Amino acid sequence: MANSTSLTLSYFILGAYLNVGTLRYLYFMITALLYIVIGIANSSLIVVICMNRSLHEPMYFFLCSLFVNELYGSMGFFPFLLIQIISDIHTISATYCYLQIYCIYTYANVEFVNLAVMSYDRYLAICCPLQYNTRMTSKKAFILVIVVWLYSLVKVVITLSLSIRLTLCGNVLNGLLCRNYLVVKLACSDTTVNNIYGLFGIVLSVVVPLFPILFSYMKILKICFSGSKQTRQKAVSTCTPQLVSLINFSFGCCFEIIRSRFDMSSLPSVLSMILSVYFVILQPLLNPIMFGLQMSKIRETYKHMCCHKNRDTVKVQVFVAFHQLNLFSQNGDSA
Repeated sequence: MANSTSLTLSYFILGAYLNVGTLRYLYFMITALLYIVIGIANSSLIVVICMNRSLHEPMYFFLCSLFVNELYGSMGFFPFLLIQIISDIHTISATYCYLQIYCIYTYANVEFVNLAVMSYDRYLAICCPLQYNTRMTSKKAFILVIVVWLYSLVKVVITLSLSIRLTLCGNVLNGLLCRNYLVVKLACSDTTVNNIYGLFGIVLSVVVPLFPILFSYMKILKICFSGSKQTRQKAVSTCTPQLVSLINFSFGCCFEIIRSRFDMSSLPSVLSMILSVYFVILQPLLNPIMFGLQMSKIRETYKHMCCHKNRDTVKVQVFVAFHQLNLFSQNGDSA
């Protein structure tokens, strides 16, 4: 019977969606607005970094990777959420469910590992400024970004391949989106390998990146307490956005791990649902705001590009108006 269930299983039911009636249209508009803002904010910063040669440095290269990851994670979550909000039947095909798991999990892995690499980059810039250009070249930064993405993509491929092989005895997932742990909980076959690799995966995704993060910020704090005022200001201006981003993302991921593995029925259902997707919604919205506003070089470059574009637009409009005026005067003379 279990084998026949696994063969005929073609879709999952998402059981966390509530019947909100006509409020669904309000939720749809709010979610769509968030998605649009996230897309515009992250895309504009990617364009700013790519278009300006003065920002072609390792730190901004890592930032560009971070913004690309925000777009990638949002693409795997928001379109599906918008469809589910407006729909009466909350189902998802098995194929798309596994694809969503892959997208969300790679997004989370890339985010944390990328922040770890960024913290190490700041350590070199603040604690070893004279050696920074030799120890963190553009080539090394490019290789690090490739490693961050390949590391995350391969790790999640293994996780997903272990889950796909399982025999499932149900198809109801208690969540707003597909998660690997929820699928594994439906298994009626042996999940020992999944559990072991799950623990190993947490070590690879959290503990390993945590070492360079802790090492880097401990060294930076030491420099801040013993260094000059200029060094402290540089450390605060460049590290504050990264620390806020790291703390925010860690909070969201930790809550989701706790919520999925322990009984959180005492929490209001709406609050539980919001917190379960907190790391996918707020992180892509917070990062461009934090890095765009806090980092003066990006802010000034963005202002310069906008002002330059506005000046060009005004020049074109003046030229067109002047040309039309000449044509009008010539027609009047000929008349």
